Amino acid sequence: MNPTIPEVIRTVPLQYYVFFATALFCIGVTGVLVRRNAIIIFMCVELMLNAVNILLAAFAAYRSDPNGQVFVFFIMAVAAAEVAVGLGIIVMIYRNFQNTDVNLLNRLKW
Repeated sequence: MNPTIPEVIRTVPLQYYVFFATALFCIGVTGVLVRRNAIIIFMCVELMLNAVNILLAAFAAYRSDPNGQVFVFFIMAVAAAEVAVGLGIIVMIYRNFQNTDVNLLNRLKW
């Protein structure tokens, strides 16, 4: 007998998913607030986005409702576009300043 995906997910308590996603989100927030490298900040924002995706997928599986998984799909599509645009901006900043430190970006002000 092969259990379906929601039955397998329901064997793990929902609180574990919530704690895991909270830990990932807190690590991402800490990275954004503490680090100064633009690439690391960018990765921490993606980590926070993935924490939200984990919660959406877990709640969708627990409620047997595909709407959460549809939201995850759209968030991943937006994240892919964000990666393309964000990395392009970071590459241009590095070409101009030879550094990705966000404290040096005050030169971009008028």
